[in-house]
Amino acid sequence: MSITVYSKPACVQCTATTRALDRQGLDYTVVDVSEDADAFALVQGLGYRQVPVVIAGERHWAGYRPDMIGGLA
Repeated sequence: MSITVYSKPACVQCTATTRALDRQGLDYTVVDVSEDADAFALVQGLGYRQVPVVIAGERHWAGYRPDMIGGLA
């Protein structure tokens, strides 16, 4: 399963999310929405207005969600 974290610089929830993914031993890609207009448009198209946005397979969510991250392991 592919995991992508849409993030921006100095985002506390983004850092917490990537640390939790690291603790679970999950591989992921980080995309900075402040530098990638297509990624920003994708996140907005999903209805999100905050980061991080995590897309893991068919599931996606916004914010730091340890419950969702735990379900990926």
